[in-house]
Amino acid sequence: MTLLRRSATAVVRGVVLAAIGVVQVVVAVVVLGALLCTVGLGMVFLFFPAVWLTRAWTGLARRLAGRWCGVAIASPYRPKPPPPVRQPDGWYRSGRSLYKSPSLPKLSLRIDWTFKDPATWRDFAWLFSYCFGGPLLPLLPAALPVYGAALALTGEPLMVATGAALAVLGFLAAPLILRVHGLWLRGLLGPTEKSRLAGQVRHLAETRTETVGSQAAQLRRIERDLHDGAQARLVAVGMTLSAAEELVDTDPAAAEALIAKSREASALALAELRRLVRGIQPPVLADRGLAEALRALALDSPLKVTVRADLPDRCDAPVEAAVYFAVSELLTNATRHGDAHQVTVEAALSGRALVVTVTDDGCGGADPERGSGLRGIERRMASFDGTLLLHSPPGGPTAVTLEVPEAISAPAPVATGLPRWKKVLMCFCYGSFALPLFPLGIVAAIFKLTAAPYDRWAGWLGPAGPLGWVTITAMIVLGLALLATATVLSVQNTRLRKLEPAE
Repeated sequence: MTLLRRSATAVVRGVVLAAIGVVQVVVAVVVLGALLCTVGLGMVFLFFPAVWLTRAWTGLARRLAGRWCGVAIASPYRPKPPPPVRQPDGWYRSGRSLYKSPSLPKLSLRIDWTFKDPATWRDFAWLFSYCFGGPLLPLLPAALPVYGAALALTGEPLMVATGAALAVLGFLAAPLILRVHGLWLRGLLGPTEKSRLAGQVRHLAETRTETVGSQAAQLRRIERDLHDGAQARLVAVGMTLSAAEELVDTDPAAAEALIAKSREASALALAELRRLVRGIQPPVLADRGLAEALRALALDSPLKVTVRADLPDRCDAPVEAAVYFAVSELLTNATRHGDAHQVTVEAALSGRALVVTVTDDGCGGADPERGSGLRGIERRMASFDGTLLLHSPPGGPTAVTLEVPEAISAPAPVATGLPRWKKVLMCFCYGSFALPLFPLGIVAAIFKLTAAPYDRWAGWLGPAGPLGWVTITAMIVLGLALLATATVLSVQNTRLRKLEPAE
């Protein structure tokens, strides 16, 4: 029953997508008119409404592909440029020109960002080209049953069987056809490799800035702790020993008391240094790993902390340190702000991803916008492409999940081209695509269109009626699919070969 419901839902969604494709013709005409006015009349301001309408429409297509076709399509656009910055002399610079107001530099940046983004022109190309047959693919699951019913009405036994088979095939294959439609949209509207790299570069630049700022703040804290703590005590020890040296001949008892006081001060300075070192890199973390370090944190916490750690492999040292201090901060928050009594810390590896969940029974209501160290933890996790998920309703409980996708460094890949089975598949596709495409597909179609005497070109491809066209179309699609598969595998093999180290 679930399969029938899925197929029925897919058929209805396909009809709706086809109807949206018909509406897209109107949208394409409006956008084309705006673009023609932009080119013909020089009205550059019409270009931005055209871009906005196109991006809104393609955004709708991406959302529907994710919700109905099960194919998520990320935004392909380059990040917006930062607003113009006012220079010390009060002017705004745009290229080699200076402006008193930021309006013209902002417009110039916007025009440059819009025109030079390849996704803009890919959106235009899809908007216009999709009108010519694009809605037919999602309509196919509904069209096949209708076509099959039309064949069945002829009354001939062969046509009735063929019509029933087409109706069942179209209905059951509806979810698959809808997914193929989504994959096709992702190939046309998804981000290119260049735009993905641009997004990664932007993310890395932001995380690098945050990481550098966090490291600078940590260095300032270490310097302040050394200056105000251990250094001051060591200076006091030196001064006390100098005073004891002057009194050792005249007042040995006072000198002995000063020496004892110096010993106590040196012990306190040593304890502060050890505490400072543990704040930089805890010895238990370096010696015994993250699981034992978390258990040590649980022992030091005033709360009742339960640690469940399933970490068969050691993570990278920087990742372990970041997670350790993040958990330490969360335990501190649970004590100071959450009024918690019990905390559960769960750590596990999923492949090369590290997932740590800290749950307390406190009052809840934690919000990164109000501080509590959560912003610092987010910045710490962002340095490793990690994420922080917070669930803290008023009244509790509070659950914080830390996830680092690449906690264990992967070994350097050794590129040797495609696997053997893919190479065999590539050779098969290249060697066989011409048979269904040309003699069994295109040539047979030409003979049927021209009513040539050889309309029985391949025997079973030339029966009278619509069944022959169904078979011919299937042969053409099969040949094109074999050629496309071989081309994709060939491109993948070439890219992998380029990664091989030179001997």
